[in-house]
Formats: sequence, structure tokens, C-alpha cells
Amino acid sequence: MTKFGVAQPVRRVEDPRLLLGLGRYTDDIAPEAGLHGYVLRSPYAAAKIVSIDVTEAASLPGVAAIYTGADLAADNIGNIPCMVPLKNRDGTPRAESPRPALAQGFVRHVGDPVAFIVADNIQTARDAAEAVLVDYEALPAVTDMEAALAPGAPAVWPAGNQVFDWEIGDKAKVDDLFANAAHVTRLRIVNNRVVVNSMEARAAFAAYDGERWTLTTNTQGGWGIKSMLAQMIFHEKPEKFRVITPDVGGGFGMKLFLYAEQILVCYAARKLGVPVRWASERGEAFLSDSMGRDQISDAELGLDADHKFLGLRIRTLAGMGAYLSNFAPFIPTMAGTKVLASVYDFKAIYANVIGVFTNTVPVDAYRGAGRPESNYLVERIIDAAAAELGVDRVELRRRNMVPQSAMPYVSAMSQPYDSGAFETVMDAALELADWHGFPARQAAAKARGLRRGIGLAYYLEATGGAATERAEIRFAEDGFVDVYVGTQSTGQGHETAYVQLTAAQLGVDGEKIRVHQGDTDSIPTGGGTGGARSLYSEGQALLVTSSAVIEKGKTQAGEYLEAAATDIVFTEGKFTIAGTDRAVDILTLAAAKPGALDAAEIANIDAHTFPNGCHIAEVEIDPETGTTRVVNYVVMDDVGKAVNPMIVRGQVHGGVAQGIGQAILEKVSYDSDSGQLVSGSFMDYAIPRADDLPDIQVEFIEVPCATNPLGVKGAGEAGAVGSPPAAINAIIHALSEDGITAVDMPATPESIWRALQAA
Repeated sequence: MTKFGVAQPVRRVEDPRLLLGLGRYTDDIAPEAGLHGYVLRSPYAAAKIVSIDVTEAASLPGVAAIYTGADLAADNIGNIPCMVPLKNRDGTPRAESPRPALAQGFVRHVGDPVAFIVADNIQTARDAAEAVLVDYEALPAVTDMEAALAPGAPAVWPAGNQVFDWEIGDKAKVDDLFANAAHVTRLRIVNNRVVVNSMEARAAFAAYDGERWTLTTNTQGGWGIKSMLAQMIFHEKPEKFRVITPDVGGGFGMKLFLYAEQILVCYAARKLGVPVRWASERGEAFLSDSMGRDQISDAELGLDADHKFLGLRIRTLAGMGAYLSNFAPFIPTMAGTKVLASVYDFKAIYANVIGVFTNTVPVDAYRGAGRPESNYLVERIIDAAAAELGVDRVELRRRNMVPQSAMPYVSAMSQPYDSGAFETVMDAALELADWHGFPARQAAAKARGLRRGIGLAYYLEATGGAATERAEIRFAEDGFVDVYVGTQSTGQGHETAYVQLTAAQLGVDGEKIRVHQGDTDSIPTGGGTGGARSLYSEGQALLVTSSAVIEKGKTQAGEYLEAAATDIVFTEGKFTIAGTDRAVDILTLAAAKPGALDAAEIANIDAHTFPNGCHIAEVEIDPETGTTRVVNYVVMDDVGKAVNPMIVRGQVHGGVAQGIGQAILEKVSYDSDSGQLVSGSFMDYAIPRADDLPDIQVEFIEVPCATNPLGVKGAGEAGAVGSPPAAINAIIHALSEDGITAVDMPATPESIWRALQAA
């Protein structure tokens, strides 16, 4: 039992299966008898489709069918929806961007799907794709957000390139605060567009039996996909679809969404009466997976004479790409702005966010989904203000942090913080990183001809997701406890955490517990995984379901032990008649009363949580080459109660790696004239490798969350939220002796070398 106790660093129960090659991923499951699909994609960023001739391609041996946008339109196949209604500042609705699974009339980014070829094997499908004749009339393209809003810019959509003009906050109050500010810091902040690059690429496999579809695909929760496919795409009842999600090799937000290929395999399977599969290649993923970030902000921070924060005023351009993905408008607006106050006592904040269409791949949620962008802005401008004022950057933060004594606290963005010990966490991080010993390390680096810098960032996350979650517990005939959950692991270690929680509640050995996920037939509802919601949402569902099991067990144990149910107590896996030694353990009782203890409950998730922490990065820069090396990295996190500290550390490690990747390596580059993706492979797009990262020290100060019974706050996105500003602040600190006060992400060797030459 102690092996699976809560708050213990239990090794992941799913790892032996995965390490032995016994994992089952989407592309492992499709039968040999199925057909293969291949997507012909646009080579143009903007073009009119004059004609498509599939005659020759369709006649090739082994080709079963070729579908175009005209076929889908004729069969009344719906468009991929954007699920976020949004009002402009003037009350009008945001712009629309009808997105068919196959282009109809026009293509709007390189990689836009044009035709779907179905054949006996993938090579035949590829050969047939080369024989499809598409007559394009190339049109001018625009890939830069600021250029897209300029007069005379090529129009991605006939109505123009502005998607929305949204605002939040009391503008008049903020303007008044700035009018009376003793000091105002202004900063232009770029949050670079990134490619998600999950280890497992997207895939989909559909079968149709004449009545309903079974779609196997790697998602972050199949229920939303099922709903959209049924109601918005095929105009069918939801029960006509079963969505199965097997093992998933990374998601990071990108696998939340409905994609064209999932529609196409379902469409082809129904038309042909044969299972159809599709799997992305890595180069294809660069052109078809939703991308992340892509924001440019002009930010202003107002302070009074005592260096207390007054107001924050922001204008952000947020890239949407050529089409609105399922949740794209939500990310820079309602999701991102909720943490603009971070851990600081601002008097008021105003944000104006302008969504922009460009001839590029659509953008949507990526690990943190708006919160990393906002935290980056806040932590960068605080460092800039400290430099302008000539004050210590740590003390400037300390002076403005919300004290623990103020909890619960409502932020300037109307967010109810239930708990937090921000100054305590920051001080612990400073000690762990030996902040005060830095000058000696800096001097040693200088003797070796290197610039050394240290950077600090305090982050605040706000978890999100569905307002309910479901769990079901069944006692199987083979003596195991089967737990059915409505979230979806994409590598986080959910199975282990849920085993720990269930074992703790029911007193069952963790080795006798099995976790089931990812089948919309056996699990009727679920909120999926995103917004770092899984543990605190599913955890609450497991608690209420376990309680229901125990209450049922008391009644059944009363009958079994011939006692009144009110005299039965449950402890350590046993139902006992109070005051006696007569007892029955839960597994024995369940075996004697088949099905009687089974329970399913839905928990209401009444409040979100606010994980927070302090990241400190230390870097060395070679001024001759501009190369940056992260030499030390420390994280002090408050994720509430840590159910499994080892898994939390692993999640933070992964998030920090992604954040450092964005900060110093990753850059999506489009050719401004043609709209071609220049960084379309790992030859031109760099992601962090082991030798790009230091040992990452992660420690915890647990301040239990007050709004859920587990006391947990969420940790899946935390590492990616705090790391970009910590890394960039460290780089700017290293270059400050050269007079450099700003560096944009990614701080590549070239960009740093150029900055040094200019300085």
C-alpha cells in the first residue's frame, strides 16, 4: 500500500508497458486490409483554384478514390468550426473564416488541403497525388501581422485581415493612472511563432459499418471531436460516432482540435465501405498542425514615486493564421489576459487585443495557451522598468507582490486567487540558485572571455477546461478495480496519479487498479486534457466516485456481516462493524456482491487553480559567436499538494525545455514574398536537444489550494510559462554591460552577434 501512497514519488505504472514496446498508438492499430489516404496540399500561400483534374490519377492501378472540395460540398460536409464567439469593442461579432476539409475555390496557406487520395498503399497514393492536375492562379500573400494590417495589404479574406478588435479592463481608469504616474516604462515584446513538434505525429483511422463510424485518432480527449464530427460536419446524431484514443505521444494543446484529416478518413470510409487510415509525415506536420504563440505587444507599465505598480496598458497583435482553429480567438483574449496581473498588486489593467489573418498555418493553444505570453510580457517589462529606474529587479518585484496575508485576493483582472506565498517562493528560489554568489561566477566567466547573466521570472498560471468531470469505478471479475476517466493522457503519467488517488481512497493495492481512458463508448462524457486541468478535475471526480463506492459498500457490508449499515465503518480497505474485529475487505465484498459497489459520478469543477513559482536562469554567452549556453536553471514551484513529486518534476523539466527552445532556438520563418515556410524541417527549425539544456533543479513549496479537496493546483504547463522570460532576462543581463537593453525571442547566435556588433 505504501508503494502507491499519495505524495510519494511512485515510479510511473505505464512505463514498463511503453518501454517494452507494448504501447499502442493510432498508426499501430489499423488493419492491413484498410486503405491509405494521402493529402495533396497547396504549394501556394494564396491562390485561386481554377480547376482540378483527377482523371489520370484516378485511373492508376490501386487508386480507390480521389476526393476534392467539390465532392465534400456536394455531400453537404460541414466546415471545421471555430467554437469561440467573440465580440469586438464596438459590439459587432468577430470575422469568420469558413474552413472546409478540402479547399473550395481558394487556398490560403502553403499546406492547405486540396485533394484526398485513397489507395491500396501509401506509395500508390503519393504517386497518384503527383498525377492530380491543379491549375492555380497565384495571388499576393502576406505573412507578417503588421504588414497584414497596413493599407493596401493583400486580403487573406475578402472582408480584410482583421479578425477581431477586443478589449478588457477599465480603459478610463488605466489612462488616469498613467496620467498621474511618476514613471512609465514602454516595451515592444515579440512572442515568436513556434511549431509544436510532438514526438508522435497526428494520425487517424476510420471504419464505417453502414450505421456508425469508429474513428481511432490521437487526441487530447475524443468527446469534443465526436461532437463536432457528428453535429457540425456530418450532421448526424452523436451516437453515430465512436472515437477511440489509444496511447498518445505528446499533445501540448495541438491534439485538442478537429483537423481536416479526421474528417477525410471518416468521409472516405463511408463512401468506400472500407477502413481508411492516414498518418502525417514530419514535414507535413509543419504545414498542417496548429502552431503556437505568434504575438506582438506594445506594453506600458506605470509606477508611482515609491515604485509601486499602478497600471498596465497593452496593445497586442495576435496571429490567427489563414483560418480560425477551434479555439484560436480564446487564447490571446480570455485565456491569456486573465493572468496579466500575475502575482502583483496592480491597481488596474487594460488590454486591447487585435486578431490578424495571415497566409500562414492556423494558430491555436500551445502549452500554456496565452498564459506564457502574458507572463513573458509582465516579467520582461518589470526587468526593463528596474533597469530604467536603477533599482534592484528582485526588490522591485518584492515591493509589488501580493502578500500571503491578503489571500484570498481578487486581482486587477478579477481573478480570485485562493492561496499563494509568492515572496516566500521567490526567496527560496534565490537561495537555491545562489543569487548572491553570482558576481563571483560572472567574474570567472569574464576571465574566460564570456558574458554571464542571471535572470529571474515569477510566473502565475491559471488552469482551465470543462466545468465538470466524470469518473467511474467498477470491480472486475478478475479481482481488479477498473477506473474509467474522462481525461486523456498524452504522456503526463495520468495512470500513475489516478492509481495513487484510487488506492488511497479505497485502500486497494495499486497493482490491482487499472485505468481506462480514451473510448467515447465506454466513457460517455469527459472534459479531456488541456489547461493543466487533469489532476484537479479528474481527482475531484475520483474522490466523489470513491465516496459513492464506500457508501454503497457500507450497505452491502451490513448485509454481508449481518449488521446495520449505520454501524459499518470503512478504513484501510476494510468495512468493519464498529467496536468489533468483524470485517470484510473491499475486494472480497465486491466479489461476493458483483456490481453492487460499482459507481459513476460527475464532479462540478467550481473553481480554477493558480499554480505559481519562480524560475531563475543563468547563461553564458560567447561574444565572438553569439552562442548562448544555459549553465544553471532553478525552479521553485507552488503547485499545491504534489500527488507524485517525481512526475511533477518531470512535467516541469519538459516545460522548461520547451520554453528554453522558444527563447533561444525555435523560429518559424516565412518568405515575405512567396509565403513559403522557410523553416519547414528540422534542417531549418531547431528544437532543444539534451546538450542545449542544463540540469534543471525543481523544488516545491506546497501551499495547498483552498478550492478543491485535494489541495492541488496543476503543473502540466508551469515549466513552459516561467522559462521564456527567465532565459531572456538572463541574456539581457549578460549583455547589459554592452548597453543592450532588449533582445527578442529567439535569441539565436546570429541575433545576439548582430546586437553586439550594433552595440
